Amino acid sequence: MNLSLAFEPLISWPLLGLVLAPLLLLAFVGLWFRQRGAVFRFAALLALTAALLNPVLLDEEREALKSVVAVVVDRSQSQDIGERTKQTDEALAGLQQRLGRFKQFDVRVVEAGKSEAAEERTETRLFGALESAFRDVPPSRIGGAIMITDGEVHDAPGGTPDFNAPLHALITGNDQEKDRRIRFENAPRFGLVGKPLEMTYRVIGTNNEAGSVDVRVSVNGEQVSVERATIGQAMPLQVTIPGAGRNIVELAIEPEPDELTDTNNRAIALIDGIRENLRVLLVSGEPHAGERTWRNLLKSDASVDLVHFTILRPPEKQDGTPINELSLIAFPTRELFVEKIKDFDLIIFDRYQHRDVLPVLYYDYIAEYVEKGGALLIAAGPEYAGESSIARTPLMSALPAMPTGEVVEKAFYPRLTELGQRHPVTRGLDGSATEPPHWSRWFRTIGVENPGGEAVMKGADNRPLLLLDRKGEGRVGMFLSDQGWLWARGFEGGGPHVQLYRRIAHWLMKEPELEEERLTADGRGMMLEIRRQTMSDDPGPAQIITPSGKAMTVKLERAEPGVFLGSIETSEIGLYQVGNGDLKALAHVGPVNAPEFTDVVSTENRLRAPAEATGGSVRRLAQSSTLGNLAGGVTLPSVVPVRSTGAAAGNDWIGLRTTDDSVLKAVSRVPLFGGFLGLGLLLLALGSMWYREGR
Repeated sequence: MNLSLAFEPLISWPLLGLVLAPLLLLAFVGLWFRQRGAVFRFAALLALTAALLNPVLLDEEREALKSVVAVVVDRSQSQDIGERTKQTDEALAGLQQRLGRFKQFDVRVVEAGKSEAAEERTETRLFGALESAFRDVPPSRIGGAIMITDGEVHDAPGGTPDFNAPLHALITGNDQEKDRRIRFENAPRFGLVGKPLEMTYRVIGTNNEAGSVDVRVSVNGEQVSVERATIGQAMPLQVTIPGAGRNIVELAIEPEPDELTDTNNRAIALIDGIRENLRVLLVSGEPHAGERTWRNLLKSDASVDLVHFTILRPPEKQDGTPINELSLIAFPTRELFVEKIKDFDLIIFDRYQHRDVLPVLYYDYIAEYVEKGGALLIAAGPEYAGESSIARTPLMSALPAMPTGEVVEKAFYPRLTELGQRHPVTRGLDGSATEPPHWSRWFRTIGVENPGGEAVMKGADNRPLLLLDRKGEGRVGMFLSDQGWLWARGFEGGGPHVQLYRRIAHWLMKEPELEEERLTADGRGMMLEIRRQTMSDDPGPAQIITPSGKAMTVKLERAEPGVFLGSIETSEIGLYQVGNGDLKALAHVGPVNAPEFTDVVSTENRLRAPAEATGGSVRRLAQSSTLGNLAGGVTLPSVVPVRSTGAAAGNDWIGLRTTDDSVLKAVSRVPLFGGFLGLGLLLLALGSMWYREGR
């Protein structure tokens, strides 16, 4: 029962004051001067005032509101270590049982750390979950919060949280845990291919551990060295980036006995390899209509350093002009093809023929250059079929096809072969999807016999037009037409000459993205995506090994000719090994070196400051005690409801605040000066005054 007195005046307050103020003044004057009948007049005035004020006795029926208590349960991956999950489940069950005894608490259980987003799974953000639990609760109704966690919380405030209620933390794990981990201190995002890259790392032990440990260094899954590192000190590391594109540098240490986990015994750095400017030597045999097509293309590529020579004055041209009067530059054959040939990534012979400009022995050097890993491109014209063809020199051992001596002068549309539709150099060329192709015609094809390698384009009468071949460790390409300039000049709408020529050049220089057989994998969010380039019709499924060592397979589906894709949703963050046939690839799913795994030793330190600032407490669940032991050996404190001004924690108990807030359900009204009772009192007062005045 909640009784209260309220006034519901019969007239407005201003009018009531205007009427009563003069009367009260007269009554007080009469009392002051002790006039006869002043007391009866004052009593009558009070009765009149009470009648006009209309006092009402209110009896309110209220329902007390509950205090909201949030139980935040840490379900992050670090909670899967050891007995932490079991301790968490037992503690949660015990808390729910104890809180269920108190009807004044509205308990909300919130689980954090199980988000599907990779970014949210790599950090334990319990205070964000706590804020969401209290978002619809007024501050006066917040009773407190209990966190069940290993203490590795990454969004803990440095001071007082944003709510005025006790915060209690129950820590899983035990205070005897030990763990050794490794991390990169400095890892650049980019590195030059083939050049040493400076990095630093640190091995960290528990409780200021000293000593040294072996560190295995692997690049793209291949171990390159074993370093000796001093625990606790920053150590230098030098690695060589093997190729362009994504490279994975991994550091690994052996786990020590009784270590919590070996998940953080590896550290990953993703480094994008960048090639230094590629050096290309372009030798044009003579001026011709398409001579500048290759030059313009290579000069427009910022990653290419081009050296271009055109043979304008062959040795047989003897017209008697004195040497000192010639303005032409002598062709530095020895410097280019003997002394510095290894410095070039690609040599292009554009309609070149043997005219004794190069000694015959130099063709042997070029063939040897290709055999040892160099790249050679022959852009053939009619001279390739003639008597002075370079196919009649020692270079023939490096060429993919010998000329028949035939030059076919016939209009045709360059078309992709069946292999060409799958080959990365020609696959998906702009305009190739229609018949005839959506590009201009050419009018000349050089005949060859017994072509080797792969014919990816065909010309007139289905003759080979573009051959790609491997010789030893190097590569050779042969374009059996000199009509590509028609596309560059826009004849009949032109064609994709830039796209095609650039792909040919980069395939010859071993660009990874243009490899016929290539397996790549990449992590996007918590999805592992696999891409397989192949010239076969079916590469089969991909085999995957997860960071924890589990094996699984993923079916690869054909996305386009020569490209097969597969994907799988993962639950672990870390380094995945993907295999298909003889190819292997590595992929890292989730953020690299995520905070969730950098430090997994349970701790009370991170939550101590915010808990003590709210009057709460931090205590471990796994500790010996005679009070509150559950079946699993977990010790739970007692739960005690406390007032807002009382203490909220003790040695073996935690306090949660109760609220004074309530909700009004019904109101009973009893007028005190209404009806016959009010009328009788008013008449009695007035009659007494009249009677006294009459005497």
